[in-house]
Amino acid sequence: MDAVISDAPPAPARPLKRKRVLIHAGCIFLASQIVLLIGIDQPAKYYFDEFHYIPAALAFVRHTAFINLEHPPLAKAIMALGITLFGDNPIGWRYFSTLFGSLSMVGVYLWALAMFRENRPALFATVVTAFNQVLFVQARIGMLDIFALAFTLWGLAAFSAAWVRSPPIPRRWLLRGAGAFFGLSAACKWSGFTPLLLVILIVVIVKVFHGWKVYFRNPAPEDWYNPDLWKEIGAGEWLLSLLVCPIGAYYLAYACMGLSALLPLNFIAAQMRIWGDQSTLTGTHPYMSGWLEWPILRRPTWYFFEGAKWDTPDAYAQAVLFLGNPVVAWGGLIAMLACLAGWISGRRRDAFLIVASYAGLWLSWAIIPRHLTFAFYYLPAACVLGPALAYAFFRTPLARRPWLGWGFLLAAGAMFLYVLPISSAAVHVSEPGFNSAMWFKSWR
Repeated sequence: MDAVISDAPPAPARPLKRKRVLIHAGCIFLASQIVLLIGIDQPAKYYFDEFHYIPAALAFVRHTAFINLEHPPLAKAIMALGITLFGDNPIGWRYFSTLFGSLSMVGVYLWALAMFRENRPALFATVVTAFNQVLFVQARIGMLDIFALAFTLWGLAAFSAAWVRSPPIPRRWLLRGAGAFFGLSAACKWSGFTPLLLVILIVVIVKVFHGWKVYFRNPAPEDWYNPDLWKEIGAGEWLLSLLVCPIGAYYLAYACMGLSALLPLNFIAAQMRIWGDQSTLTGTHPYMSGWLEWPILRRPTWYFFEGAKWDTPDAYAQAVLFLGNPVVAWGGLIAMLACLAGWISGRRRDAFLIVASYAGLWLSWAIIPRHLTFAFYYLPAACVLGPALAYAFFRTPLARRPWLGWGFLLAAGAMFLYVLPISSAAVHVSEPGFNSAMWFKSWR
């Protein structure tokens, strides 16, 4: 990157119409809820990790001894609220997963809007994420990941919005909100600390650039860095936003276990328990996979498969496979290269935030001390592919041919429908349909 001294200030970002943003966000939420709730009662019994987390949620409802203490309590307490409202049944177990799945979709839209400052690429990123299958699958099962994801995406949206010189909400509150969201994400699952550490690293880099008095030649509004970025934010505000707010939100989340859980010794003991359980976990699992395999969809995770005897022409099975949409997953990797080029050669802020987020959410698993890992750990990183593809179709020469973007959406939507029978237990799959969807031996 070519960095020299320049006094030219960056141009202000074009303001967005708040009413239109709210309407789009509301429509995304409602449409997501309708889609995610269809057939949510299938299968009508626990499947995959619901065997761990639903009994843990029931402990909140029945006021019995807490279980599944290897994870923080917030997501399980939210699931317990669903059971309280709708009963100990599939809807009660999974309703709040669908709710947070819808909030995740809104989070993708707001995050993309904060990066692109334009509605069309933000909506494109949202639709692509909906077609990517992984959020759809994870938002229809009683597990912790969708809750952590929603808070992560809203945190990234708030942080990215704070990059704008004059955001609709003051920067201080955006940064504090981002910190609180990341703390709540971690209160669902410790992997929620990853985006917080990523944000801290980005802020440190920006501050180092400030100390070195770095300026870009011919500064542009889209630059990922400018010498005035966050100049009004002092050290105390950074400590409040990225230390006090996330830790405070994480700590207060333990109140759902009772006030005794907030006592210092009890709270510290709970954290030591989580660390011990996560760092010493060993063994094998038939569906385990490593972080290098996730982007290429080499080893997906089977959540549910039942009923396949294939002994009659009308025989069917119910199947739920955590498998990313190949059109989005593989196309997104190519788009990520375009984002990398846009950041390095064009210094673009949106490209930088996309690359940094994807790298942080995915590559962190190369150093996280956990032996047993699964493809669904890739969920947060997979949700960055939508914005990456939006960048490719709206911020590169591909934007001169709008039909390419529409063609991609059609291909992604067709693939979503193609793999739907192995993504939802509410949709039955025949033997020919199953075999046609199993492209590789490692998927079986």
